Amino acid sequence: MKKIYHLSTCNTCQKIIKELELPGDFEFQDIKNEEITEDQLEEMQSLSGSHEALFSKRARLYKERGLKEQTLSENDYKALILEHYTFLKRPVIINGDKIFVGNSKKTVAAAKASIHG
Repeated sequence: MKKIYHLSTCNTCQKIIKELELPGDFEFQDIKNEEITEDQLEEMQSLSGSHEALFSKRARLYKERGLKEQTLSENDYKALILEHYTFLKRPVIINGDKIFVGNSKKTVAAAKASIHG
C-alpha cells in the first residue's frame, strides 16, 4: 500500500507532500474530510509498533483536556485518535511495509529515500 494520511488545510502537510514528489500510485486521505477507520488505525499501529507513536502530543485538544497530566494507555491513545483527527500525528506516510509518522526533517528525509529509492 502507498498512502498518505494528511490534512489538506495544514500548510506543513502540503509542504511535505510537495517535497516528497509522490508518485501517482499514492493514495491521499484528508483525515478531516474522511475519518480514519479502526481498521486503518490498526494497520498503522501494526507498522509503527504502538498507538502512542501515532499520537500527537502537540494537539490543541491534548492541552485543553489536560491529557498531559494523565497516564494514557494504548487503548486511550487509540480511542482519542479515532475520536478526533487532530490527535493523529501528521502526516502519516505508508510505503509498502514502512511507515513514516510526523513532520520532523529526519522522518521526511527517510520517507523520501524510501519512496524514491
